[in-house]
Amino acid sequence: MSTPHPTAGPTVSCPVAGAPVTAAALYGPDLDGNTMPALYEELRRAHGPVAPVSVAPGIDAWLVLGHRELLRLTREEQDFSHDPRRWSRLREGRVPADAPILPMVGWRPALLFADGQQHRRMRVAVSDALAGINGHELRRSVRATAEALIAGFAAHGEADLVASYARMLPMRVIAGLLGVDDRTGLELVEAVGGLVSATSGAADASRRMGAILLSLIEEKRRVRGEDIVSALLHHPARLTDEEVLHNLVVMFVAGNQTTVNWIATALRILLCDPALRSSLSGGHLSVDDALDLVLWRFPPTQNFPARYATRDMRFGGQDIRAGDMLILGLAAANADPEVLPADGTPVVGNRSHLAFGAGPHTCPAQDPARLITRTAVDTIRHRLPDLELSVPESELKWVNSPWSKGLGTLPVRFASPQLPQDPVPSQAAEAPGPTWPHRNAMEPQARPH
Repeated sequence: MSTPHPTAGPTVSCPVAGAPVTAAALYGPDLDGNTMPALYEELRRAHGPVAPVSVAPGIDAWLVLGHRELLRLTREEQDFSHDPRRWSRLREGRVPADAPILPMVGWRPALLFADGQQHRRMRVAVSDALAGINGHELRRSVRATAEALIAGFAAHGEADLVASYARMLPMRVIAGLLGVDDRTGLELVEAVGGLVSATSGAADASRRMGAILLSLIEEKRRVRGEDIVSALLHHPARLTDEEVLHNLVVMFVAGNQTTVNWIATALRILLCDPALRSSLSGGHLSVDDALDLVLWRFPPTQNFPARYATRDMRFGGQDIRAGDMLILGLAAANADPEVLPADGTPVVGNRSHLAFGAGPHTCPAQDPARLITRTAVDTIRHRLPDLELSVPESELKWVNSPWSKGLGTLPVRFASPQLPQDPVPSQAAEAPGPTWPHRNAMEPQARPH
């Protein structure tokens, strides 16, 4: 496989000194999950742990590539704020209204865009809503959905595991958690896909997603259900409808697409790495170990916007000015030679990766995401044990996005499906989601690292 060269961005002025710097473009048709790692390493060689990039034409930022630097970025809120209203370019009116990055970084009354007490108030509501998921019920729901999806394509002897499995399963499960039907869940998934694509359609996708969720909130205000939306609406933190809406946006965008990518990439690794597959089949490696290796090597979210410097400082060898945007380079930080063994291979069982972020804003949904992914991978491994790629690995297509590291397709073939003696009926995929108000029943190994 050839090593691509990074796409050259515009020549911009250094945010502090005014010296011309060629910032690498963190956008464009040539950037996908397969080409990005080469860009990170070239940026690391040229600039060190913090590198100048542009996130859209004429919009510069800093990409944090170093593991140690990213930990500081995520932990020190006094120096690095989540509030995009601190972004100097936005305050000065230098961000076009149709900039593809804006739907992802425009301020919302959600925990992702708040610091300090305001963040803690919303996070406790979100964390409590997620902790109310009955893990045993969630596992049952995921397995039933997985069985139904597999039964739908098993007779054909071939399938695209992205379109027919990895993309459909989290959507149906999360739809159950939100208390919506499959059709609404699919509409939400399509809107999320448009949002993370970082194209000119991102703003319209953001509006469509907001309209769907607002309608859902209005319904749950009238009729309380056993779902995440109702749990947020009736939490003692007393979130407003607007706060519930935007926290749902954050949860759904992060939860759905990340889980889709995690499932698809884990299956790809198992199909393409005979040694890993053998270790898993022989019991030398657990499914959770395999999933953590995926998070180290191919984190589902490769870059995440953003933090904003609260003061002028020297950071990662660069002069950062107050109001500068900094992008969390999750995939690059996981590949930082400073934290990996000499051979560059992550240690099995090590969960110090940054796939879920770090600090006060560590992803609160990683436990259910892990349970969904583990169950999805386990179920298809046992039902289709002779699964194999139907194209060479080099022909696999990746989604074009600087933010989300996901496969576009995963075509496979198989000859001997082993379905249950009593096949799960198709309506099992629409089984009600986990109930409330049970406390979290996730397995111990699903706890955050």
